Amino acid sequence: MTIFTKIIRKEIPADIVYEDEDCLAFRDISPQAPVHVLVIPKKEIKSIADLAPEDGPLVGRMMLAIQKLAAELGLEPGYRVVTNIGPDGGQSVDHLHFHILGGRQLGWPPG
Repeated sequence: MTIFTKIIRKEIPADIVYEDEDCLAFRDISPQAPVHVLVIPKKEIKSIADLAPEDGPLVGRMMLAIQKLAAELGLEPGYRVVTNIGPDGGQSVDHLHFHILGGRQLGWPPG
């Protein structure tokens, strides 16, 4: 069980900014930008590499939640959505999650 599963089950606290039947979004405890929110599915999926064809609609709903959240968070000037896959990709929690980063000009390349 990951820390994200514990957040979904409300076993540990998080600054939740959005929740629906499919996903949960909360502020990152170590923000890398003025706005740094994580969006996670309530279904346990390790990463994009572990998606099954039937997960397509879930991921689509997550993208729409990200779009809605970005507007609510005032990120219209621009923002970044990132997901990390595996250790070499920087994934630190084995539960699919998307980072919404914004609130300042973001540089490129990121890492």
